[in-house]
Formats: sequence, structure tokens, C-alpha cells
Amino acid sequence: MNTVTLTATLVGYEKPLSARELAQACRADEGWVAQLVEAGILDAHGDLASWRFDSAALRCALRVRSLQRAFDVNLDAAALIFEMSDEIRRLRALLKAYGLDDRGL
Repeated sequence: MNTVTLTATLVGYEKPLSARELAQACRADEGWVAQLVEAGILDAHGDLASWRFDSAALRCALRVRSLQRAFDVNLDAAALIFEMSDEIRRLRALLKAYGLDDRGL
């Protein structure tokens, strides 16, 4: 029988990720994280060494990275797909809140 050991890190407001840690979690480099910030996908202030990211930023970065891999697109295209999918999700939630169905869309 094989034994698998997992290590987890809690990410949040009190334990944010550095740019390097975020890049490692996404199997990318810090330059890619800087591109996410430059494109406005992630918010960061100050210089690269002082950037800190919470779990929402990690989820966002992982989604963008997944889109890049799935569709073999550049960062700008992945960002656009990400923004549009978020908008669709938001609009569907509004429809649901008003008791409407999105099947006809």
C-alpha cells in the first residue's frame, strides 16, 4: 500500500502569499504574477517584493492559468475570458435572485 503525504498552507488575510509563493502555486514565475498585476487581474501595491495575495487572488490566478493552458491563449485573452465568465456568473446569480431561469438565454 502506498502512502501519500500532503502539505497544506492556509492562505488568507492573516497569512497572505508572496508573489513568489503565488507563482509557485500556479506553476509559473514571478514575471507572470507581475503581468497579472499589470493587466489589472490582481491588485497589488508597492514593489514586487512587498506584494501579498489572499485566497481570492490565488483562486483568480489559478483560473487564469487554467484558461491559458486549456485554450492555449496569451494572458490578455485569458483575462478577457476570465472577466466574461465572471460577468456571466454574476448575471446568472441576479436572474436566480429574481426567480428567473437562464435556460432561455
